[in-house]
Amino acid sequence: MKSCANLTMLFADLPFLERFGAARAAGFRGVEVLFPYDVAVPDMLDMLARNELPLALINCPPPNYTGGERGFAAIAGSRFRQDFKRSLRYAKALGAQHLHIMAGVAEGAGARACFIENLRWAAGEAPKQSLTIEPINQDDMPGYFLSDFDAACGIIKEVDAPNLRLQFDAYHAQKITGDVLGTWAKVADLVVHVQVGQTPDRTAPDQSDIDYKGFFARLKEDGYKGWISGEYIPAGRTDLSLDWIR
Repeated sequence: MKSCANLTMLFADLPFLERFGAARAAGFRGVEVLFPYDVAVPDMLDMLARNELPLALINCPPPNYTGGERGFAAIAGSRFRQDFKRSLRYAKALGAQHLHIMAGVAEGAGARACFIENLRWAAGEAPKQSLTIEPINQDDMPGYFLSDFDAACGIIKEVDAPNLRLQFDAYHAQKITGDVLGTWAKVADLVVHVQVGQTPDRTAPDQSDIDYKGFFARLKEDGYKGWISGEYIPAGRTDLSLDWIR
């Protein structure tokens, strides 16, 4: 398994820059950071290099995300393109493999058209950068524009850019469809990044609601080669929640 630690959520009892070493010691092969914008780039690069960890993914909401909107890509007349350029600079400086573009709170045909237009622009603006979009359930983010896997696949196909693909979070898939394996089967050919957490409360990926043994076996059977990132809130110490990577 190509395991990845979400350092925004895991090892949260440690100062941020100490989480890289903890992830490496725990056996993770890569890391993702949802919102790296408050951390000095040289400090993050030092921790990535010192621990020989690639950066798998960062998010593209506004840099001052905390307490703010859930992105702007589907909101007409918004600051999305300005924010994207800044996020892209971070992604390039940090060597982030994927840049997740967040849609924001919006609805309707106008929002869909805006989202497609902005995604097509972003894909052309950064042709060498892998971009992702991710369906997010309405319980966690009420009003979030992209909360349907069929809609996400349709948008990706309509944008028709080789560097735009799907981010598959099994936690969100279960909350949205109630069928992780069935949803995976429908969208697997578009997926470049996988995230895991157990429902209903985004805890460690154990064998309760979601059959993670079955899901991981399916990923292997289907030849999935990308990251599998732990994006969950440990009930206690992170190092006691890692049976899923062993």
